[in-house]
Amino acid sequence: MRTAVVTGASSGIGAAVAERLAGSWDLLLVGRDEARLAAVADRTGGRSLVADLAGPDGVEAVRAAADGRVTLLVHAAGLGAAGPLADTSAACVDELMQVNLVAPVQLTRALLPTLVAQRGHVAFVASIAAIGVADEVVYSATKAGLRGFADALRLEAGIGVTTVLPGAVDTPYFARRGRPYHRRFPRPVSPERVAAALVDGVRRRRTEMFVPGWLTLGARVHGAAPALFARLSRRADPH
Repeated sequence: MRTAVVTGASSGIGAAVAERLAGSWDLLLVGRDEARLAAVADRTGGRSLVADLAGPDGVEAVRAAADGRVTLLVHAAGLGAAGPLADTSAACVDELMQVNLVAPVQLTRALLPTLVAQRGHVAFVASIAAIGVADEVVYSATKAGLRGFADALRLEAGIGVTTVLPGAVDTPYFARRGRPYHRRFPRPVSPERVAAALVDGVRRRRTEMFVPGWLTLGARVHGAAPALFARLSRRADPH
């Protein structure tokens, strides 16, 4: 069976992706929560690897376990933090940058020869925050960086590259970031919906998808008229 590596597999989108791939792929599941990761591995028949991607040792552990075999690499691990930039600690900035951006870049770089040899695929879970969300400035920067990295990798590497940009997703993410989801609209989608879009995108070798699809409109407005997008965003969420 082909081997898929899924980071952030202990909960949320990563766990939903693992369940979606189960039965068709040899799964290497990566996460920080040993108990939750083991439960996902039991449900999916995958192998668990406890690793903290906030440091280079975690990235190296994944590389060592996957090198030479990986055909699909899914970057679903991610951290968030809510609050104004001025109130965000330097340590928090470093951790978000490391987990959300540096680790995916470094892990992709390390596994790229295998992915090329296997004619493989890389899938990135970015976020609609890549086009900018107030009070999530650092998180937005990491997701914009991830999207840009995916775009450039697609041009350079000769492998499949899919980027999924979800809106709000009903996962433990919001509790962990320090502030619950507070907007009346849009309503959060399920992690299973995002996982289904990601796996379908890999199968069809699509480049970029927004979940739900109507979020594409916001991205188009942002690209064509960023000043207008900023005004509309402030009006929709004056907080």
